[in-house]
Order: sequence, then structure tokens, then C-alpha cells
Amino acid sequence: MKLRLRFALFLLVVVCCRPANVLAQDMKQADKYFNNFEFSLALEAYKKILDSGEPSIAVVQRIADSYRILNNSQEAEFWYAQVVNFPNADPTNVYLYAESAKRNGNYEKAKFLFQEYGRKVPAQAVIAQRMAASCDTAIKWLATPKPFTVQKNKAISTEGADFSPVKTKDGLFFASDRLEGSKQTARNTWTGNGYIQMYFAKAITDSTWGAPAPLPSSINTTYHNGPAAYLEKTKTLYFTRTQVVKRNATKSNPDPTSWFKGSENSTHTNRHGIYMAERKGEKWDNVKAFKYNNTDEFSIGHPAITPDGKVLYFVSDMPGGLGETDVYFSELQVDGSWGKPINAGNIINTPGRESFTSIGEDGNLYFSSDGHIGMGGLDIFKAVGIHKGWTHIENLKYPLNTSHDDFGIQVDASGKTGLLSSGRLASNGFDDIFTFQESRLPCSITGKTIEYVAERSNRGNKRELGVGEVLLQITEVGGDGKTLEVRSDNNGHFTFPVYAGAEYVIRGSKPNYLTQTLKVLPNCRFTTDSVKVEMVFNRDTPNKPIVLENIYYDLDKHNIKPEAAIELDKLVQTLKDNPHIRIELSSHTDSRQSHRYNEMLSQLRAQSAVEYIVSKGVTRDRLVAKGYGETQLVNKCKDNVSCPEELHAENRRTEFKIIGNTAAQAK
Repeated sequence: MKLRLRFALFLLVVVCCRPANVLAQDMKQADKYFNNFEFSLALEAYKKILDSGEPSIAVVQRIADSYRILNNSQEAEFWYAQVVNFPNADPTNVYLYAESAKRNGNYEKAKFLFQEYGRKVPAQAVIAQRMAASCDTAIKWLATPKPFTVQKNKAISTEGADFSPVKTKDGLFFASDRLEGSKQTARNTWTGNGYIQMYFAKAITDSTWGAPAPLPSSINTTYHNGPAAYLEKTKTLYFTRTQVVKRNATKSNPDPTSWFKGSENSTHTNRHGIYMAERKGEKWDNVKAFKYNNTDEFSIGHPAITPDGKVLYFVSDMPGGLGETDVYFSELQVDGSWGKPINAGNIINTPGRESFTSIGEDGNLYFSSDGHIGMGGLDIFKAVGIHKGWTHIENLKYPLNTSHDDFGIQVDASGKTGLLSSGRLASNGFDDIFTFQESRLPCSITGKTIEYVAERSNRGNKRELGVGEVLLQITEVGGDGKTLEVRSDNNGHFTFPVYAGAEYVIRGSKPNYLTQTLKVLPNCRFTTDSVKVEMVFNRDTPNKPIVLENIYYDLDKHNIKPEAAIELDKLVQTLKDNPHIRIELSSHTDSRQSHRYNEMLSQLRAQSAVEYIVSKGVTRDRLVAKGYGETQLVNKCKDNVSCPEELHAENRRTEFKIIGNTAAQAK
């Protein structure tokens, strides 16, 4: 779909002609609000200026920027649509327009805009294409949601921002900028709400809580406090506290929750530090600052503590990081002090923002990021692996993630239930607390185990036969590890009960046949749905050629084409499922060209296939490459015999055959 950027018409009612010096004074005051991070006041001031005369890029730009900073992506998308149509608009606004559209779930539009940005700014083309591709990924995840139900917790959430829940055996800690039920009298001119404070709601049941109450002044100062983590073992609260400091560098982090860069014209900025407080009944005592706080230079915040109290994770923009903000950790020393902060590394950290760390009851590290591929804004990720030995990260995907900011997750021991923060339902950019629970839809997989047998009377054709009594074992990827077994019936049919959205591996084995595995992702919509699969089995017979389907090469070429790679991947899996076999992989040509040429070309093709298989993790000593050229034709199409193309194609084939059995040799 080709989108055209159109300038939306402003309907201006000019009440009177205001003198230029008055407008200049109004603009100066509006800019002062903006530079002092008083965005709620800045918006009112800029809109008042807009109502007084012709729209200028300076005013429209600031309105768009203010809405973006306030996380109001709906308004931001509209206003950036106006900005990009000014002839002298900076191309960066196209990127910001695309980001806003993506946050609103307008993925096709966002994709077009990211591509447009790449065309306007060639130096950023790689990033632009990556962001465009992320829109396709988000569309895919929306179409195949994970089996979770997500609901707003109305008992906890308010009209303000409520986020980063921390569940304990006694109740729920969370951060909020609410005014209702708080002791605050002043409004935060950044958002128009209150200042962020820590709240606690006593547990009624395992999943319900009483009326939240703000923590005492030993925790909640008159400025921002939160989010936090809680260590049951020592009844210690680790929380973020924000301080206003004089700006002494071009880098500024005034946002108390997500590290907005700020304006170069500001004289002061917000910086975070971590503090600890001990809970003694209803009181909080012995409030101490984290050893490595340095609010004059950088921020440290968003703490997460392991259940044994030995590792403290947090977020910082301290010098030496990989991006805007990174995840760090500090380890408890023998003397009870905290060790020097260590960057969590490039498996977790990106050039973007990593923030809102938490430790799930399942033992995993969770965090949010806008640097990894996501659905829009901040997405929640899980770090896979062990402490200091993470192997990769996993996006929790839809519906735990959405196009809006998703962060501050609390996960139970099963990893299937918990709480999270999200801006998904808020048109004003404020966040709410949601509960989530795995809700799996049962359906079924119906399959057939088959083999293909060549027709003697009709060369080139094959007949499908059902293979009965195949032992089939199914396991859910990332599940509880349990395996369900069935056997195919005499005609090869079998059925497994499964759940929609989960990934399964089916392993089939039978004496005298090669073992096969198949990955299946049931995309069921109803309990009556059934996903149909086929498993093709080959005989475990030495020196019997087995043709690999769809292995084609360009004329006189031997490089592996994408279509051939798909078929070779199946052979790779067969070799991994049957580690006892050695194979010869052979390539054959038709009779055209000379014998010598065909022999050389087929050897190159066979060797290319072997190299590809080795690159996928199969050891080289299990493979032999052999090019037979035109020496093993399967029909009459030899030299000087006229044949149609389809008969020549029968001869151009790739085969494998078992030439060794290590299990048999071991006996």
C-alpha cells in the first residue's frame, strides 16, 4: 500500500491580531516550560500560540515532541504528520512519526515511514530497514498470539500512572503518580499528575489486595520515589529515588522512569540512585544509599534482587555502557559490601534503552528494551541462561507485549502467571497494572507416517504407503519435559492432543527405518481444530539411494539455492536423529555437456551440499561427497538420444545412501 503524506488542515480561529512582540514573549515562556521539563504547561502554552496565528514549524514541532515525551503516541502521531510536511522539517521527524505510528499498532504505515526515512537519510538506511522489518515481525506475532489472557487490575490501577508491581507474601508494592489516596498536594508539571511514590496494598488472597496506601516519608520524599524490589529474606526494600541536580554535561536524564535525554537548554536534570530500607513491622528504618550512586554524573535505578540477596541487578547510563541505558549487576562480597558494577553484556544490552529489571519467582532475569526487535515502545524480554552466562534473550511476544510500553513484570514460579505494567489501554500515555495467566486452548494434531516406493511400471513416479506401528513421541518445547507416546495404526494414522500456540517436537522411530523428527506449531482457533501433518520415513538400508526432492542448481552452477537449503536442512535433521549412520551424498547430471565436464560439475555440487551440512553442525567424517556426472542415468536419455526436458530432469538429481553404521560396527 502506497501512503501519501498529507498536511492535515488546521482550523484556526483568529480572535485578534496579536503584536509580534507579544507572540515572542509567549514563545519564550513556552520554551522555558519545555526546557524545564514542564511539559503539561508547555503544551498549553504552545497550543495557545497556535490559536493566535499561522502554524509555524517551531510550535508544531514542540507540540509533537511534548506528546511523544509524555508517551501520548496517538497525539504524537497526528502532530508529527503535520511536522513532516513543512518543507524545512528535519528528516528525523519522519523516524519519530514512524515510531509513533508503530506504538499505535499502525504497522503498515510505520513500515512505509521507516523505509521513507531510510531513503531520506541513507546513512541510517540499515537501522531504518531493521525497524521496517520489525513491523512485519509484530504483525506476525499479532496473528499468532501466545496463550495468555491479560486483564487490567482495576482494584489497583487509577487514572494516573501505576507500574512495576512487586508481589510479596504480605501484599503488593508498586509505584504510582496518583493524586487520589496520596498525601501529595503539589502536581508534577512534567505530567500534570503527582510525583511518583511507592505504595503497598495488603494481601487479601493470593491474587487480590486491599486499598493501597503510600509508604511513609522515610521512603517517599516529596519528589519521585520508585520503582522498587523487595528481598523477603531480610525484609529489605531496594528502591529508586530521583534527585534534581545541576546539569554539568550535555547528556541529561530527567525522566524519573525511563531516562528521557532532555533539552540542551535546561540548567538542571533528574538523576536516579538506589536506596535500601529495612522493614520493621509497619515502619521502615535504616535507609542507606547504594555504594555506587553518583547522581552528579549518572543515574542508577530500577533495582532487582535475587532471592538469596547475593546479586543486585539495576539499570544505569554510567560511562562505558553499550547504549543509552544498560543492565548492570553487583555481587555481594564476603564482607557484606557490594562489588563493583559489571555490565551484563551484549546478549542483554543494545545501543537502545534497557530498563525495568526484575527477577521472576521462576529464577529468570526479566527486563524491558526498545533496542531489541519488538512490537513498539518498550517490550518485555527474558534472559535465557545462567547469571553471567546468558545465551540469548526471548521476546515474550503478544499479548504480554503490545505496540505500547510494556515493562515491570512480576512472574510466578511456573512462569505462567503474574503481573505487568503497560500503556496498552491508556489514550493519555499513562500506564496501568495488569494480571496475566496462561490460558491454553486444547486441540489436536492428526498425522500420517508414510514412505514412498518407486513404481516399477512408471519410471519417475512414486507410490505412497502408510507405515504402521511407528513409535511416536511428542514433547512440548519449553514445557514440563513430559513425553506422550502413541503408535501409528496399520495405515500410518496417529493423533496427539496438544495446545494452541505451543511448539511441539514429534519423534518417530521404527526398526529398519531412519528415525525422524518434526516440529509443529499448532495454530488452532477452536477446540475442534486439528492440525494435519505428514512424516516421511526412509528405510535404514545400506547402499540404497534415496533421492532428495527439490535439490536444484542453476545451469552450470554449484552454489546452494534457498530452495535446496530447505531440503538439505531436512537431511541435517535426519543425520542428527540417526547419529550412528555415515552417508554418501551424490550428485548426478543429465547427459548434455561432456563426460568430464559433468563429472566435475556434479562433484562440485555434491561437495557444496556436504559443506552446507557441515556448517549446520554435522561432523565431516560422517559425510562423503561423490559426483557421478552422467554415469548413472535413470532413463534412456544418454548421448545422442533426443529426450524431452522432463526426462532430462529425472537424471539431474541429488541422492544420499547409507554407507556405514557405527552402531553395527560397535557390536
